[in-house]
Amino acid sequence: MTAILTKPDTRAKLSILAQDAQYDLACACGTQDQDRRRRAPDDTWLYPVALPNGGYSILFKTLVSNVCVNDCKYCPLRAGQDLRRCTLAPDETVRAFLDYWKTGKVFGLFLTSGVMGAPDQAMEQLLAVARRLRKKEQFRGYIHLKIIPGASDAAIEEALRLASAVSLNIETAGEAHFRNLSTRKRYLEDIIRPIKLISRLTDKGAPYSRVKQTTQFVVGASDETDAELLKYTWGLYRRLHLNRVYFSAYQRGLGDFDLPGEHSELSNRDLLTREHRLYQADWLFRKYHFQLDEIPLDEHNNLPLEIDPKEFWARKHPEFFPVNVNRADYEQLLRVPGLGLVTVRRLLERRTGGARFHAPGDLGIPGRRLQKAAAYLAF
Repeated sequence: MTAILTKPDTRAKLSILAQDAQYDLACACGTQDQDRRRRAPDDTWLYPVALPNGGYSILFKTLVSNVCVNDCKYCPLRAGQDLRRCTLAPDETVRAFLDYWKTGKVFGLFLTSGVMGAPDQAMEQLLAVARRLRKKEQFRGYIHLKIIPGASDAAIEEALRLASAVSLNIETAGEAHFRNLSTRKRYLEDIIRPIKLISRLTDKGAPYSRVKQTTQFVVGASDETDAELLKYTWGLYRRLHLNRVYFSAYQRGLGDFDLPGEHSELSNRDLLTREHRLYQADWLFRKYHFQLDEIPLDEHNNLPLEIDPKEFWARKHPEFFPVNVNRADYEQLLRVPGLGLVTVRRLLERRTGGARFHAPGDLGIPGRRLQKAAAYLAF
């Protein structure tokens, strides 16, 4: 049964749709406080996004519609659910965003949607907003458009012309797991093929190389292992050159009871910790130069929940330690638990300036991190 709101005003619809948009994280979310979404006073969700200069700004995010014909079993908005369903007209979405943007509250827009009929019908709702912003309002800022699974090549290419970034959620690691999540969408045709198309069109030297591509896994709805998720993540970065991969922990009670994730031994808190560990492993890929086969796993091919993957690697490689803090290079210091990117750069800058470190207290690192690092350093 579907509940339809009778002529709700824009504010009421925006409150519902922005709330429902929280389940798609393929724009911002991660391991740091500054990466986490926050709720605005009017119940919309605002997302922090890293800027090219290294700072952060806020992204306005909403669904255009929470009406959906798809049966994604992990999704609270799937067809057949008893929800307040509504749709924003393109003019309503544009006005709501510009109200925020003109007052300096946000720097850009993330648009996603349920699938109202055919995929290109849903895409047209998103494209109509982007067209008006770009052509009528002369908005030259950041627009992130969700690509609807099954969208035509023509709709995808128009999205790339209008957007600063696009995302199509891969959802899970492989077709076998995908069959646990949906019977109406086709994994290879509706998701993998378009992701590869976007990759070709946005690759270096391609027509839309300025456009960023991201995606998202729903973690724990199926019974995939972390090894499978990391293998796919590695491929998305190395072969398809995606800019970011996001992870969204499945939370019990939001999806269909038949999902494997509903019967997992992990608690909801454990699933959130698992999401966090995957982000840490993703960080090791992107920032710490770890290879896929260097990410340590437990006997069940998962990342341990009780320890971060960088420290787990260190424990498994005692031959690498201790690292001499006065002689080690950048790559060696990055492998030391407790030493992050900024800390390592600062230590090297101090060494270049003539400093030598004689004891852990000389490093200038806060307590817990210092304790962790000291166990793996020599002076």
